[in-house]
Amino acid sequence: MTDRVSRRQFLQTTGGASAALFLSAPNSSLRSCSVVAPAETADYTLHIKAAPIEIAPKRILSTVTYNGQFPGPLLRFKEGSPTIVDVFNDTDTPEQLHWHGQRVSTDVDGAAEEGTPPVPAHGMRRLSFTPNPSGLRLYHTHNRAGADLAAGQYSGQVGPVFIDPKDEPGRFDQEVFLVLKEFEPTLSRGGDMPQNFLAPSTRVKDLEEAGESAMKASLAKDTPRGYEVGYASFTINGRMLGHGEPIRVKQGQRVLFHILNGSATEIRSLALPGHLFQVLALDGNPVPNPVRVPVLWLGTAERISAMVEMNRPGIWILGDLADDDRRHGMGIVVEYSGRTGKPVWLAPSAFKWNYARFAKPAASAASPDETFEMTFAKDNAAVEGFNRWSINGVAFPVTYEVAPGAFHLKEGKRYRLRMRNASDDIHPIHLHRHSFEITRLAGKPTAGILKDLVMLGGYQEAEVDFVADNPGRTLFHCHQQLHMDFGFMTLFDYR
Repeated sequence: MTDRVSRRQFLQTTGGASAALFLSAPNSSLRSCSVVAPAETADYTLHIKAAPIEIAPKRILSTVTYNGQFPGPLLRFKEGSPTIVDVFNDTDTPEQLHWHGQRVSTDVDGAAEEGTPPVPAHGMRRLSFTPNPSGLRLYHTHNRAGADLAAGQYSGQVGPVFIDPKDEPGRFDQEVFLVLKEFEPTLSRGGDMPQNFLAPSTRVKDLEEAGESAMKASLAKDTPRGYEVGYASFTINGRMLGHGEPIRVKQGQRVLFHILNGSATEIRSLALPGHLFQVLALDGNPVPNPVRVPVLWLGTAERISAMVEMNRPGIWILGDLADDDRRHGMGIVVEYSGRTGKPVWLAPSAFKWNYARFAKPAASAASPDETFEMTFAKDNAAVEGFNRWSINGVAFPVTYEVAPGAFHLKEGKRYRLRMRNASDDIHPIHLHRHSFEITRLAGKPTAGILKDLVMLGGYQEAEVDFVADNPGRTLFHCHQQLHMDFGFMTLFDYR
């Protein structure tokens, strides 16, 4: 389409934290579906509650949070050691708390579509599970929001989880957790998110022709573009750039950054002038090839653990590449000991984000037992101005009724998902309760990268493999809140 502008540019023109370690001590707990203290104490207690958060001096927002703070407290578990978490819901709306990236049962996973019982309004649930696998995970609400920009992940309901491995060498001097998040969302008629950061960049001709043809036909009927979401404020660890405590470092230190994109809809980038990130893990899983890169890119709910050697003394801005987003808060100051002055931002050289960079060199993935074909499509502005999304022509029901599984699994089998994106949007694709291996990106084979979420570029193809090793209904969806709320979901079941 010749009149396309970037989604970020369109929303800007239409108006549309500290670096702390989040140390959390175990709390006392209460009994399931009541407010009576049980005999056994929980390891953690979470309260879902509306609370004011101060993202900058005299800039206070009201949102739904965990324990009255943003981000929610860091929950630190030990791999393989059973844990108990009591979740209280102090709001008037039933809630779901999703343990993103963990291999847990459907009763605990936190998705109504799988049949997980909700945390009732003004009630609670006690959750008992064995945390796994190790690495950086997260917890967040799995309520749908629809057009309510105060609900779902537009709220402040997101927090980091770190599952310590059984054997941890601890080869770092400082560990820093960062949660990236936007606030004050508004609806606008959108354009497209720039995609020139993704590699490989090969588009599939038939997908592009189908997507562009559908959009042109819609616009020819004078249908406006479907709604997108823009934001007025941007934060790291709940504070806008310049208004939180800096990350304080010393020359020669090795700092391990654990970074979580807690956004409802936005893809985020991060760069630290003069420094490189050695990517050690993606979505909590160690990568086969931990190379150094100048820029990190994270889709919604993606996580990166990366080591940075502090070898460029100064006062720097660790921030998003988008100037407007960074000026509106998406950054944090990194301050070397003994240095003074104003924080400095320098844009890095052009860099393409390619998951295969971190893969096994010259390796190929195992053959699957079965392959599922999936095509993702957009029906412009089809649901009261919102885009409708479909998988193989089927949009997921908008109700919370448990829908039948569309794909059927047998325990122990290896399955390949061949995903074809017939839209011009980037989709952060997430599979619940399992990890998958990326096996092909834009036609190029790869192996060894284990994740639970992957960004699929517009009019591109990707393939991922997973082993059906966690029986129960399993949700698959785009993690962009607007997309999942309006049809971009499906279910696997075991037979």
